[in-house]
Amino acid sequence: MRPKTETAPRGALRLAAIGLAASLVLPLHTSTAFALSEIKREEIPAPVTPPKPATDQSATPEKSVPMPDPIQSPSSNPPANTNTEEPAEEQPAEPQDATPTEPGDATGPAAPNLDPDGPLPEIVYDLSRLPEPVARMRTLLVEAAKTGDIEKLRPLVGQGEAMPQLSFGDIEGDPIAFIKGLSGDGEGQEILAIMEEVLNAGYVHLGEGTDEDLYVWPYFFGIPLDKLDPRQKVELFKIVTAGDYEDMKQYGAYVFYRLGITPEGRWAFFVAGD
Repeated sequence: MRPKTETAPRGALRLAAIGLAASLVLPLHTSTAFALSEIKREEIPAPVTPPKPATDQSATPEKSVPMPDPIQSPSSNPPANTNTEEPAEEQPAEPQDATPTEPGDATGPAAPNLDPDGPLPEIVYDLSRLPEPVARMRTLLVEAAKTGDIEKLRPLVGQGEAMPQLSFGDIEGDPIAFIKGLSGDGEGQEILAIMEEVLNAGYVHLGEGTDEDLYVWPYFFGIPLDKLDPRQKVELFKIVTAGDYEDMKQYGAYVFYRLGITPEGRWAFFVAGD
């Protein structure tokens, strides 16, 4: 059995420890406060003030993209050599005529040449009245059109002066390619359909006994539009639209596709317009 020793009560020890700690802390705070009060005002370092940005507009900030020189307007920098002479008076440009071309501007047998006061040519539907060379060429053209192959026209076109007139302007290159290019479908079928429809209409014999002796389809080419009766207008609308008809009334003549054959059976022209 351990001998009993005298020990201080636990409460007394705790109070003693707290008192010791207080005696150590209080002098520290007192000395620190006293030390701060002893610092002179002039010994406190002044606050650091950041440098003010440069106000010079010409200064370029770091890492900035240099600006290009300003573009000088012509008025601010006139050319060195200035002409003091007065400019020549400009001639006014001739106004362009926006009105449709009057009939008769195009020349040749394919151009409309109607006498409104002259006698009307006979409108013929009877193909048996055609001279044999004319009837033969017409048949060849209709048969070629029905095939739907634009190349079937090549043997009928001929060469050189024997070629038919296909435009009122010059044609460069292959005439069959030119005809194909006129077709809205790009393959030539539309032009072939127009050709067949034209050749199935009535015809007129124009310039009989002259150098421009021709058989021309359709007969509207030789008749002033204001002379067409209602039945003939129905036949006209098989080839053109009512809108086309209104446009052609400005000319007073049929200016859509027409086809001419000489009495010798030569294909003379196939054109539209004036």
